[in-house]
Amino acid sequence: MTDLTGKTALITGSARGIGKAIALRYAMLGANIVINYSSNTANGEQALKEVREHTGQAIAVQADISKAADVDRLFAEAIERFGSLDIVVANAGLELLGTPITDLSDEQIDRMVNVNARGTLLTLQRAAKNIADNGRIIYIASTALEGPFPGAGLYTATKAPGRFFAEVLARETAERGITVNTIQPGPIDEAGVFIDSIPSDSPFRGLQAAGRIADRIGTPDDVADATEYLASDLAAWVSGTTINVTGGLPQ
Repeated sequence: MTDLTGKTALITGSARGIGKAIALRYAMLGANIVINYSSNTANGEQALKEVREHTGQAIAVQADISKAADVDRLFAEAIERFGSLDIVVANAGLELLGTPITDLSDEQIDRMVNVNARGTLLTLQRAAKNIADNGRIIYIASTALEGPFPGAGLYTATKAPGRFFAEVLARETAERGITVNTIQPGPIDEAGVFIDSIPSDSPFRGLQAAGRIADRIGTPDDVADATEYLASDLAAWVSGTTINVTGGLPQ
């Protein structure tokens, strides 16, 4: 089993969904955990409570990743509390599906660009500046990047820069032994739009399960499995690459 005892992991957008699952997994493996949430304090405190059931070494920090000052404060508080950072997962992001490009509002465009593109860049940049040598940086993208999907144009376009940033950063930090990789989940139950927007009895869930290893859509723990691997010693020679977590769903 992976042993992260003594390491510190910061996961953005970790109050629920995929980010929370990753935080819980790293906590179970012995890491110190930095929970991050944007605005929902109740979710942040609940995630912190659950993480602390596995490790007493955890804090929750409110920070909007689209704001440089917030990102700087997030990293500063993490290092002040734990002394160093070994793993950073750039998970925070917004989803917007079902809205044609012609129907996008200026407000939607600004918010998605600011969080998904700018916020990811700020997170990855600060991660590279602050992470210890031989650290691990992971970007959570989406398999939506594998092809055009009606109604997902803005979402896909704003998630795409992060993967390129990660690929470049892998080369820029290689001399320090840092690995930088991307994980692209397919549709994940209890994450993103599947938390609030798609009911459990929606036929969309069945359609998304077609063609997979098992007759189900993915779970946050499926993504956590991949992030556990990338944080482990087994992935010390894996950098600048992308792992799709889809259960075999054709792209």
